[in-house]
Amino acid sequence: MIRRMTSAAALIAGAALASAAHAQTAPRPDQLAFRDLYKELVETNTTLSVGSCTAAAEKMAARLKAVGYADKDVSVIVPPDHPKFGALIANLAGTDPKLKPIMLLAHIDVVEANRADWERDPFTLIEENGYFYARGASDDKAMASIFTDSMVRYKTEGFKPRRGLKLVLTCGEETSDTFDGVEWLLKNKRELMDAQFALNEGAGGRLNEKGERQFLGIQAGEKVYQDYTLVTTNPGGHSSRPSKDNAIYHLSNALARLGAYDFPIRINEATRNHFAAMGPIEGGESGAAMTALAKDPADAAAAAIVARDASRNSMMRTTCVATMVNAGHAPNALPQRAQANVNCRILPGEKITDVRDQLVKVFADDKIAVTLVGEPSPTAPPPPLSKEIVDPVKAVAKEMWPGVPLVPTMSTGATDSRFTNAAGIPSYGLSGSFGDPDGNGVHGLNERIRVRSLYESRDFLYKVVKIYATQK
Repeated sequence: MIRRMTSAAALIAGAALASAAHAQTAPRPDQLAFRDLYKELVETNTTLSVGSCTAAAEKMAARLKAVGYADKDVSVIVPPDHPKFGALIANLAGTDPKLKPIMLLAHIDVVEANRADWERDPFTLIEENGYFYARGASDDKAMASIFTDSMVRYKTEGFKPRRGLKLVLTCGEETSDTFDGVEWLLKNKRELMDAQFALNEGAGGRLNEKGERQFLGIQAGEKVYQDYTLVTTNPGGHSSRPSKDNAIYHLSNALARLGAYDFPIRINEATRNHFAAMGPIEGGESGAAMTALAKDPADAAAAAIVARDASRNSMMRTTCVATMVNAGHAPNALPQRAQANVNCRILPGEKITDVRDQLVKVFADDKIAVTLVGEPSPTAPPPPLSKEIVDPVKAVAKEMWPGVPLVPTMSTGATDSRFTNAAGIPSYGLSGSFGDPDGNGVHGLNERIRVRSLYESRDFLYKVVKIYATQK
């Protein structure tokens, strides 16, 4: 009898807990409205192959106009030669016309996704086991939806910012070799892009394997992507008459020297602050090394320990790596040509041409020609993490996630911030979205974002931007 009553009580208690948990996670009415906007944007295909950013921009523009934005304040701008690469620029005017607006920047194009490879339709938003699944669910339609939704909320509630807000949704970030909308806008519509600073993708929060929040990131600066082509040629000849002067040998020796070479350590403000914050969090030998390196960037012993982690090594220095090779024309002939691609990720502020010159020195072979691939990306030093930028983030983070540290970082990848930073618009990566250690499948199969993380990010950015907009 007692056992039966205990079991029954346990069942009742379990049901109550389950009900309470459901009540805590059930979306608020305003979150349901946001989810509808998010769903519309995610389910609008914006891939290069068959999608249209113009269609997505027009849908978001319609939502802004529906809550009272005037036609003059909402523009869908379509490049004449790229009709599917339309961008949306919308403005909420500030009360002080002397102050430049804040740019809320996000890209709405997405990486290709093959339905046959996915467990779910990549262009249907699916909520399952606490996650939203879809192509672009995270990168970057989460931020694009949040910024659009924030503009809707500010207008609906009658918010009058001291400093204006400029929503910029662009296309081509994922396919910049084909066309990049931000680059085009800065060259052709510069007056529409003017801003004091920009918030963009590039940093979020990190969850551990248990789903616990470890730290919240803020990005200042990012590396520049640049490929270099290595080519060496030779008259060749019959393979029965080999010579030491062999195109493949020249190329192989040069690449071997590259493999053994490390570019010098250059720790900028963002990286130094990152190591200073992460040292106590991680602890142990690597944590102590990060702390030491933050205090003394010339500490070679600490740098060697930190460099064991490939991501952290990449934060400390420019990196170049051979990624493709092609040599020879026949199995029974001496090679007449040998070619390789070297991919470099260059620290902000360093010149692409200087890296090329350093590669020439490392290869130490005048028979190898080194040329740049494509149009070089602009380079700029990382923007400063001033109190005006950091303090609002700290205040909102402390309110939402007490005890979770704010960690500055520099991206070793690349976003559209490389163009805005170079144009004199300081750009910061800030999302407030906590992701799983595996990267949430971004650019891969079954891309996802935690439902909790998306809704938290929405509240976080709404509050932070509001503080920024009231500053002088």
